[in-house]
Amino acid sequence: MFKFCLFVFFNLDVLAILNCDYKTNVMGTLNMLGLAKRIGARFLLTSTSEVYGDPLEHPQKETYWGNVNPIGVRSCYDEGKRTAETLTMDYHRGAGVECNIEDPEFTIHNIHMQVRIARIFNTYGPRMCLDDGRVVSNFVAQAIRRQPMTVYGDGKQTRSFQYVSDLVDGLMALMDGEHIGPFNLGNPGEFTMLELAEVVKEVIDPSATIEFRANTADDPHKRKPDISRAKELLNWEPKVPLRDGLPLMVNDFRNRILNEDEGKGN
Repeated sequence: MFKFCLFVFFNLDVLAILNCDYKTNVMGTLNMLGLAKRIGARFLLTSTSEVYGDPLEHPQKETYWGNVNPIGVRSCYDEGKRTAETLTMDYHRGAGVECNIEDPEFTIHNIHMQVRIARIFNTYGPRMCLDDGRVVSNFVAQAIRRQPMTVYGDGKQTRSFQYVSDLVDGLMALMDGEHIGPFNLGNPGEFTMLELAEVVKEVIDPSATIEFRANTADDPHKRKPDISRAKELLNWEPKVPLRDGLPLMVNDFRNRILNEDEGKGN
């Protein structure tokens, strides 16, 4: 429940974003870690590629510590996720103790709490919010509605897009395995925003147009996962290329936008 809060409030005013990001990433993670400790559950932290900030290493390996502005407009999310990773590893290393009260000597044994950390890169697929502010859903919804696709900056910044089923497979492999992580879970296929817009045009409408706007502060210039670790230890890698996955998302978006328009009497 906590994790979805980020997506619900992402496009609201700055105070809502700060409030939601802080509570979800720090307080929410701390609460869930406490619950997992009490009931003896294995804990999964769905972290993010945003922990790398605007990376100086490309592609990004899990050993890279990142390049994050700690006081920027994006920092509440970036640093919140980095803090969540810190809390998760602190719980793993030292928060758990096991008391065997049936032992005549009432021994106390130190144990490590079972945790897993996934650093998720840009993910897309059906059932995403139509207006959640993410670039793939933005482009798809705008093209279907015959609106210009909004590109921030010059459109040369890159991202890597994985289909949702690949992410689910990766998370399952992580939780079923014995390795803590962190693991990069993403598709190494790298696209500029302009290249992504062209793929969307191919799938939806070749006549779709682009509208350029001023870029947002601290927008990462490059983003591409090195998934060597996940390949080796989880036996996982993505299977669905963008040109195969995007039409599945488009069909879902088109149906929902059509129903939305019919509800408005359009």
